[in-house]
Amino acid sequence: MREVVLGTAGHVDHGKTSLVRALTGIDTDRLKEEKERGITIELGFAFLDLPCGHRLGIVDVPGHERFVKNMVAGAAGIDLVAFVIAADEGIMPQTREHFEICSLLGVKEGCIIITKKDLVEQDWLDLVKEDINEYFAGTFLENAPMVMVSSTTGEGIEEVRNLLEKLGSGREFGEACGPFRLPVDRVFTIKGFGAVVTGTSISGRIKVGDDVTVFPKGITAKIRGIQVHAQDVSEVEAGNRTAINIQGVDKEIISRGDMIATPGCLLRSYILDVDFHYLSGNKKPLKNRTRVRVHLGTSEIMGRIVLLEQEELDPGGDANVQLILEKPIGVWPGDHYVIRSYSPVFTIGGGMVLNGSALKRRRFKEVNRQAFDVYHNGSDEDRAILYLKESGYSGLIAEELAVKVGVFGNQLKKLLNTPVSASRIIVVDSERQRMVEGEVFKRLTNLIKDILETFHTENPLKPGLSKAELKSRLSLGLGLGQRLFQMALNYLVKRGEIVQDEAVVRLSGHEVSLKDDEKKIREELQHLFESQGLKPPTLKEVFLNFKQCPQPFIREIMGVLVHEEVLKKVNEDLYFNAQSLTDLQGKLVEFLKREEEINAQGFKSLTGLTRKFSIPLMEYFDKAKVTIRVGDNRILRGM
Repeated sequence: MREVVLGTAGHVDHGKTSLVRALTGIDTDRLKEEKERGITIELGFAFLDLPCGHRLGIVDVPGHERFVKNMVAGAAGIDLVAFVIAADEGIMPQTREHFEICSLLGVKEGCIIITKKDLVEQDWLDLVKEDINEYFAGTFLENAPMVMVSSTTGEGIEEVRNLLEKLGSGREFGEACGPFRLPVDRVFTIKGFGAVVTGTSISGRIKVGDDVTVFPKGITAKIRGIQVHAQDVSEVEAGNRTAINIQGVDKEIISRGDMIATPGCLLRSYILDVDFHYLSGNKKPLKNRTRVRVHLGTSEIMGRIVLLEQEELDPGGDANVQLILEKPIGVWPGDHYVIRSYSPVFTIGGGMVLNGSALKRRRFKEVNRQAFDVYHNGSDEDRAILYLKESGYSGLIAEELAVKVGVFGNQLKKLLNTPVSASRIIVVDSERQRMVEGEVFKRLTNLIKDILETFHTENPLKPGLSKAELKSRLSLGLGLGQRLFQMALNYLVKRGEIVQDEAVVRLSGHEVSLKDDEKKIREELQHLFESQGLKPPTLKEVFLNFKQCPQPFIREIMGVLVHEEVLKKVNEDLYFNAQSLTDLQGKLVEFLKREEEINAQGFKSLTGLTRKFSIPLMEYFDKAKVTIRVGDNRILRGM
């Protein structure tokens, strides 16, 4: 049995609850105060089984101005609205406000029920009908069917049932795709069972035994039971009035406004990109950063409206804005919201969420207009690329991108196939499916080349920049991960634009070029180390031998000799002639093949060197993976 959710709307004491009771036999006023005062305070729920086989779930909302926030919570997720107007009063303040709320929440279909027909004469009834037709002209209720009833006498009630049958049987039900979401509108406890939440499921499907997350609190629990209108079911899908028994969660932890959802399908955010309509009935312009009440789903959160392209917005105007919330929320693009003023409290506008986890935007920037143009006119692919572009070098994992675009599972994979193939999206980590936008990756590779070019210009005697230093220069404020960094290096190496020599990176065209005076010093240094063999001067002694030259300059020339493999750097203070080390290595290997091991004293005897040189050389051969230390001895690695 498929369910259609009908919401009532209208001014206080216009007979919404009496109409529901006459249609269903269910009294939706359940609070003692409601029965004593004769007005609806909280949301009420009923159902009506239609001859077509569909069930009509009915949400009865309060009409009093003090309880409009409860009405907004009840209107979240309804398919149809039954707009109730009393014949003896006609259009009243909450008639207008409730209709504005329904319009802002994207309700597209409904009917008009004129109640208390028995209290007025026909002439007055005709005037009320004329007034109603004039008010709803040009709106989604302009051509809506209208029925006049008396809940007291029962006149017109059967006609309303027939109308609801017609509206229900004509509805088309799409497949319940994507993760499950249910905005909580009521929480209570059943002894022996624990916390129960109710609401209208607005997407996906869920079954008993599945895990759900209470959002934004982030608590994950298991579903113990599901009911639809007091009947146990094993599974429920979008569009049903639903009660869920959550195992192991206390009632006090959950509240109206929370979202029960499939784990991982929502992102916590304080900033939303939205389109905003400022109702024409407002008496003065809306100023930037006005504090307001934001109604999303069944939640009410305080926040501020940031006008991105103007200082104030005139009544009846539309704008691209950011909502800066005081508490986190999780929403999808396409969710509708209502804005009510902070004080005094009344509805001032609303619209649709475009980006449920937006970056904070600087006002009056062209990039904002471009982003909102993509929101309004772009495809899902365009929006995915926009979100990746805005995430920069950090990128997004597939799960995060799915939530931002509102496309999940195989649909997301299909969406990404073309842009990934065309390198508009780059997959950095295939296991976690972390992605960056193609232009962001290109910008990174260009930045690497720019940094290396600047480095070579400023340091002509150095062969290149260490990978660690290069990443450090790239990472300033960019959030650059190691995988993306190495992918960019590999890409440039493959294209022949850079060369990676172990831990040193350089542009492929870079060569160390020495001037005549620099060549002379180089030759002198090379001769010095060749002549000293395995007893070279320390760095301090080199500086004394070339005291006419600045020490940094000598270091650079020695770096050139290391790059040319004329010298080998053993530690920070000792450099050796490379050929001398090669000869010693051969001698050492032969000794170990013959004797199998050598200690410090044996090494000194083999080389004729003092401890000053022998200890650093033994450690060098360990690092070079020629030998391995076992206790006080060295053996040939691999023996």
